[in-house]
Amino acid sequence: MDEVRFRRMDGNADLPLPSYASPGAAGMDLRAFLPDGPLTLTQGQLRLISTGFSVELPPGTEMQIRPRSGLALKHGLIIPNSPGTVDEDFRGTILIGLYLLGTEPFTIRSGDRIAQAVIADVRRVRPVEVQSLTETARGGGGFGSTGRT
Repeated sequence: MDEVRFRRMDGNADLPLPSYASPGAAGMDLRAFLPDGPLTLTQGQLRLISTGFSVELPPGTEMQIRPRSGLALKHGLIIPNSPGTVDEDFRGTILIGLYLLGTEPFTIRSGDRIAQAVIADVRRVRPVEVQSLTETARGGGGFGSTGRT
């Protein structure tokens, strides 16, 4: 198993490292770091929430930041740029943008699990301009073109 190095930010002495909730989980839980106390979001509000950690990813990887399904489905709490990407050369604090679609206010407390992080391989390519592309059965059909019969 590869290691991913996390650095605890100043003032964050209590939060556990990001971790997997079960042996088969694809994503590590990321927690809110709110040293000034709880934060309540109201409908339509977007806030950046600190995780209290920065990260050093292995070469050739990225950290994808994804919503927690329970928060999204039960409370309408989403990550609008999902999946967000943390590049391997980024060393700043991991921040999570949370947006409340739900109608009921939602309070986040320090230590609450607010997102999940999936470490994924990144394939770098060399862009090349061409005059034509190979043909496929689908062609240029998009936005649901393969979902109807």
